[in-house]
Amino acid sequence: MRIISINTNGIRAAARKGFFDWFSKQDADVICIQETKAQEWQLDDEVFHPPGYERYFMDAEKKGYSGVAIYTRHRPKKIIKGIGWHDVDMEGRYIEVQFDKLSVISLYMHSGSSSEERQSVKFDFMDRFMPYLQKLRRKRREFIICGDWNIAHKKIDIKNWRSNQKNSGFLPEERDWMSRMFDEVGYVDAFRVVNQNEHEYTWWSNRGQAWANNTGWRIDYQIITPGLKDTVKAANIYRDERFSDHAPLTIDYDYTI
Repeated sequence: MRIISINTNGIRAAARKGFFDWFSKQDADVICIQETKAQEWQLDDEVFHPPGYERYFMDAEKKGYSGVAIYTRHRPKKIIKGIGWHDVDMEGRYIEVQFDKLSVISLYMHSGSSSEERQSVKFDFMDRFMPYLQKLRRKRREFIICGDWNIAHKKIDIKNWRSNQKNSGFLPEERDWMSRMFDEVGYVDAFRVVNQNEHEYTWWSNRGQAWANNTGWRIDYQIITPGLKDTVKAANIYRDERFSDHAPLTIDYDYTI
């Protein structure tokens, strides 16, 4: 089973940069997209309808903002659009597809980098989301939560960790929250199951030469329930082409939907 996650920073912009050409060659079972920045009705062009895939969108109410989507070659038993919290759902941040004993989620966590107010909104979501994650662990199914979590967990996950300790995305409170999710609640960072290397990033600022110099952050994850840990076989961050300021994260699992 191959699962891909990518923040496209605008699905139409990514399409113009060749994302769907790449998509068609990946033999992926599920592709989770964050930050579509589009309404589903705006995506009638055939490029957004790759053969063999069904697609599901959770749009933000505000046009050109946020939004998540899932493309899947397997018809889900159930589709859950939104997490059930109005402030989060109006921004299009959560969509889930359920198969027999597996759920795949596309999540776009808030960024707090634009203002203190948005950081407060992010912290509020995190406070509510942790009990939600605990609730999922009690269900008799496995979960893969793909997405842009907007947090680099450890020093290994960010190039300039010293100078970013007071910046959103690498705040001590954010990093402690992720540690709690892994160490106490029991979730697993699928990428790190098979790759412990340094300088493995998924996002680069558009400022300066961040991309060229690989001055990046690893803020895109596939977070899995522990029952899937031993099924993780390979992980790849694709950097040969640039569809967005984020790179696609591909994880291969020894698992059949």
